[in-house]
Amino acid sequence: MDRRSFLRWLPASGAFLAGAPAYPFQAEKSKLKITGVRLVDTRPRRPLPSYQPSPGSWSTGGVEVANPMSIYPEYKPMRSLFMPDKLGGFTVEISTDKGVKGYGSGGTGGREIVTGHLTKLLLGKDPFDIERNWDILWRSTMFYGRAGAAINAISGVDLALWDLVGNALGMPVYKLLGGETKERIPAYCTGNDTEQHIAFGYKRLKLAMAHGPADGREGQKKNAELVKRTRELLGPDGDIMLDCWMAWDERYTIEMADLVEPYRVYWMEECLQPHDYEGFGRLSAAIQSTRIVTGEHEYTR
Repeated sequence: MDRRSFLRWLPASGAFLAGAPAYPFQAEKSKLKITGVRLVDTRPRRPLPSYQPSPGSWSTGGVEVANPMSIYPEYKPMRSLFMPDKLGGFTVEISTDKGVKGYGSGGTGGREIVTGHLTKLLLGKDPFDIERNWDILWRSTMFYGRAGAAINAISGVDLALWDLVGNALGMPVYKLLGGETKERIPAYCTGNDTEQHIAFGYKRLKLAMAHGPADGREGQKKNAELVKRTRELLGPDGDIMLDCWMAWDERYTIEMADLVEPYRVYWMEECLQPHDYEGFGRLSAAIQSTRIVTGEHEYTR
């Protein structure tokens, strides 16, 4: 459905056509109703480009990467030993009585919450009421949610609603959120396939740290050697980041920061468990050679 057809359903306020700063969905009822919520399987329109990871690289999924379970020897060798077998991500389709649809992807464990709880709260609602709908989903899951799978479910739905509004108005979502703020956005590649990633043209590389406190001083040396080798291959101008995936502690992080300081690390990510706000604060105060970043496994404001 094109934007012109959709505008006929909107109240005749003239706000959109007159170029007012607020888009119609922010202040008006859209006359759309959500009539369907279902999980769908997706596939790329075009075949994905072929890619063969180097043997033993992080990209294969069959090598060790430091993680919160590294303290237990039986789970240490690879993440698949402790990661869930069936609680994958999902894509949800939200449809309306006028045929306009939106799609959103959510994370681990969220699909059952969408089908078993959130769907009944969405049916009959105006999809343009983005904030109201989100608040209903948030409040209704508060007694068992607030993080993790419940937010993974709400996030998939929220993305689908934004996509639906963008499709209804014939506008990309970044325009709905305020428009372009910069012409280019730098990209980085995660993994330890350094030679391949540089050959692909990446100048910013995030390395998956294979070792943590369970590996002692020898593991620290191996981490530092990976950073050193990457800097030699990348040259002086590219950026190197370290993905520590909630596996380290404060002492280990401070020692690692000292070891890799000569190689100009741009940031060290998720060194501690995500809820350790005080620990991150102490690291940020103690380490001046790089940035301490986190947030990947924290939820909402």
